[in-house]
Amino acid sequence: MGKSFVEARHDLKFQDRSLRDKRLTLPEALASVADGDHIAIGGCLYSRTPLAALMELLRMGRSDLTLSRSLMCYEGELYLAAGASKHLMTSWMAIGLPWGISGTLRHYVESGAAEFEEWSHLALGLRYRAGAMGVPFLPTVTMLGSDLHRHAATKEMVDPFSGERICLVPALFPEVAIVHVHRADQFGNVQIDGYPHMDADIVKAARTVIVTAEEIVDTEEMRADGARTVFPYYAVDAVVEVPYGAYPHEMYGAYDADFDHFDTYVGLTKEEGGIERYLEEFVFGVADHAEFLATFDEGALGAAAECAAELLR
Repeated sequence: MGKSFVEARHDLKFQDRSLRDKRLTLPEALASVADGDHIAIGGCLYSRTPLAALMELLRMGRSDLTLSRSLMCYEGELYLAAGASKHLMTSWMAIGLPWGISGTLRHYVESGAAEFEEWSHLALGLRYRAGAMGVPFLPTVTMLGSDLHRHAATKEMVDPFSGERICLVPALFPEVAIVHVHRADQFGNVQIDGYPHMDADIVKAARTVIVTAEEIVDTEEMRADGARTVFPYYAVDAVVEVPYGAYPHEMYGAYDADFDHFDTYVGLTKEEGGIERYLEEFVFGVADHAEFLATFDEGALGAAAECAAELLR
C-alpha cells in the first residue's frame, strides 16, 4: 500500500518550493532515485514516454523499483528483463495494435518472478488524483462489476446519500515522478502540447519530480502563453533538456513513433534471450541518449519530425 496520506502530506509540507534554477544533467537528476522507490511514469503507452530518463536509470543499476503508469508500454518489459523491477502497476502493458499484448509480462508473472498489480484505467487515475489532492482515497463505481475489485487493494462502503454500494480506491504517493514534456523553463514551469494524460496528478502526488524537456526556454516565453502551463515550478525538483527524449516513442507535434523500431523490438522478444540482446545493444551498449539516437538510420529522426508536422497541417 505504500505510505499513508498523513506521511505523504508531511513529506510534501517540507519540500523546497523556492524559485531557483533546477537545470541538471540526466545522471544528476536521477541520482535522487533510490533502490526500492516507486516511480510513476508520465505519458501514456508510446506517447510522450520519458525513455531517455528510464534508460539512463537502467544504466545506473537501480533495483527493486515499482513502476506505475496509466498504460505501460515495453519500458516495463525492459525493467523486468534487466532485473530493475519486480512490481508493475498499470491497467495495460504492451505496445498493442498489431504487436499484441506482452508475452514477456506473462512469462515473468506466471513464473513468479514479478508481480503485476492491475487496476482499471480510471481507478489508477483516481489513485493519482487522490494523491495529488492529499486525501486518503476517492469514491468511484469503477471495477465494481469486475474481478479487479476483488483482487485490488480497494474497500467498499454504502453511499450515505443514495444507499448504493461504491468502491473506494486508495491514494497513490510515488516517491518519484518522471515525465517528458515539450518545454520547460529553468525553474520548472512546464508546458505540454496535446493531451496531458495523468501527468499533472502524478507530479502533484509524488515526493520528487524529475522533468525532461524537448527544450528549455526563457521564462518570458512561458509567460507569453501562460494558460498552457500544466504544472508550475514549485511542483518540480529537476529539469533536464533532452531533445528527442521520448524517441522512438512519439511526441505530439514534434515527432512520430518509429514503428519499424517497434517491429525490431517485438521480433527480438520472440527469440530466446532477445530482450537481453536489445538491452545490450540499445541500453547498456551506449553511453547515453545521444549515442542511443545515433543507432538509428540517418534521417530517421528528421522523418519522424516531418511526419508529426504533416499530421498538424
